[in-house]
Amino acid sequence: MKNKFWIHSALASVLILPFGGTAVFAHDELGGSAEKGQNLAGSELASPLLEGSKNMSNLKEVAAVPLKEIREGVKNSTGDVYAHKGYAYLGTHSANGGAGGVRVFDMKDPSNPVEVSSFATIEGTWQEKVIVKTVNTEHFKGDLAVVSVQQLDRHNPDTKGGFVLYDVTNPEEPKELGFWESPSPARGTHELYLTVQGNNVYVLTADCYADYYSNGENMDVSFVDVSNPTNPETIYEFDPRDHIESVSDENYNGYNWTDEEGISRTAFAHSVKTNGNGTTAYLSYWDLGTIILDISDAKNPVYLGKTDFASNVQGAAHSMDLAKGGNILIETREVFGPVRNGFESSYGYTMIYDIKDKTNPELLSTFKTDFTGKIPGGSTVHDPKVHGNTLYLSHYSGGVRVVDITDPSSPVETGAYIPSKSNIWGVFVDRNYVLASDMGQGLKVLQKNGQNSPIAKSGNQNQ
Repeated sequence: MKNKFWIHSALASVLILPFGGTAVFAHDELGGSAEKGQNLAGSELASPLLEGSKNMSNLKEVAAVPLKEIREGVKNSTGDVYAHKGYAYLGTHSANGGAGGVRVFDMKDPSNPVEVSSFATIEGTWQEKVIVKTVNTEHFKGDLAVVSVQQLDRHNPDTKGGFVLYDVTNPEEPKELGFWESPSPARGTHELYLTVQGNNVYVLTADCYADYYSNGENMDVSFVDVSNPTNPETIYEFDPRDHIESVSDENYNGYNWTDEEGISRTAFAHSVKTNGNGTTAYLSYWDLGTIILDISDAKNPVYLGKTDFASNVQGAAHSMDLAKGGNILIETREVFGPVRNGFESSYGYTMIYDIKDKTNPELLSTFKTDFTGKIPGGSTVHDPKVHGNTLYLSHYSGGVRVVDITDPSSPVETGAYIPSKSNIWGVFVDRNYVLASDMGQGLKVLQKNGQNSPIAKSGNQNQ
């Protein structure tokens, strides 16, 4: 049993920020920087105030498709986006009561995506993240989808948080297989990742504040064996106190952390991902940085190392991706409050690390797009996706930024896609096109146009 912690009552409540009638569930929802993109959908703040174009070099917008109303009169907003075998999968966010589920688009004609089905439309919850992989186990063979489930109200006894598994071998007729209920009193699973390791299939979860809200009884990160998707089984929970020397009962309560230099910071798991063969896990742990684990034995992970920040830099490690065969780590940091507690004055930007030695990540460079005074409220980076030597960044009101990382120590922005009232949550590269989820406007499809495009026609990129 984990140690109990005293929790300050002023932080124990959930911060809900209204804007134009829309509620947002913030990261950090307990008071620090916030994942406020939901606030910007359809608002004047979402109108880009910098020069940009829908056509960047050999890449152009070929489709912009809103989500169907699956409940009459209710408009859902998009969450993250994923693609698999010619279909796009869009998660949905919390707007207008959530319950938007996952929307499936047939992408045979990228200029005319057709919404063909929806699934995981669970009342009282929202379904931001979806990952799809082809798996072959003793219990299941086919295409498996895992969807994060978060409660709109964590105190509602009629809803449950966690993740749900679906058979999407036929994406137009999804079939529910199983549900994993998060054991903590937090909202449920915010972000997750589905990974295949030989004959085993695992889901890694980031249940923000599970550690904090449960007084240390449950952890933010769980590893769940879903080789039999009808019977998910938790096999491991990650506790940073057990692995990181600077984290202990004395200076960390599952949320508040005092670092080695005596600086008060925030630490919780926001997202998780693995390398291609599922042997190394990357935990985006806000001010603790990106934590790297050897999970060759998923029941007994080995801590390798983590990224770190200068004393004047807000951590806010939000998401990550890999480049250069796994030797380069791209870390995006979501910071909406550019001035906070003596830290540098800056919105969130991208850090690029050499991780050939995973026990000692080395910062090579940072990438920052200057939005100062141009886009109020939407200036932080969000999610990264790497395709070859090109990095794609979703940037809320800043649209999609395209960065050449041929030399990771010297990244160069090569283009920007900024549609009207842009509010880009996620981006995904698949075959010869790029997908972007625009929270207020639905699915955007950007397609290469010419042989010199940075996007090569190379089949599915199931990241």
